[in-house]
Amino acid sequence: MEHDFRLTRRGFATAVAAIGTLAILGCGEDAQSRTEPGAPQSQAPAGAEEMVVYRDPNCPCCEKWAAMAKEAGYQVRVIDHPDMTRIKAQYGVPEALRSCHTTIVGDYALEGHVPFEHVARLLRERPDAILGLAVAGMPAGSPGMEVPDGAKDDFAVMAFRKHGAPSPFAA
Repeated sequence: MEHDFRLTRRGFATAVAAIGTLAILGCGEDAQSRTEPGAPQSQAPAGAEEMVVYRDPNCPCCEKWAAMAKEAGYQVRVIDHPDMTRIKAQYGVPEALRSCHTTIVGDYALEGHVPFEHVARLLRERPDAILGLAVAGMPAGSPGMEVPDGAKDDFAVMAFRKHGAPSPFAA
């Protein structure tokens, strides 16, 4: 038995419509089902503002933290800045809490390797009393400062204010 498989304009249009429908249905999957197991899930609150990360051009860990922020769902812009002391002073980061990079998100400053669950809480609650959060120094095991053996230094996430002493900020 012989078949005639000529493609008509109507057949072509039907095929294109079917492929388009399948593409739309495939795009309708939720993001969770498309992520690989173990991949970081978004911690960014819906509608989170852009993060602007100011960094010393010679610091590679800042770029690693920024990449992790992107993986967590934030929109990140990295700016190399030659005078980080001025940036930190401009945003009210206390000298005792200073680290390698300063991030601005919304009305807040993030100093150093602040874990993203703390950032998410800050942006969710939006407390008026604080200027930002800081992880002083560059502790091993903080986001962007992971070490091959998995060791972690103890570190605290501190809230800082325009006036008054910094205080612990728990996620």
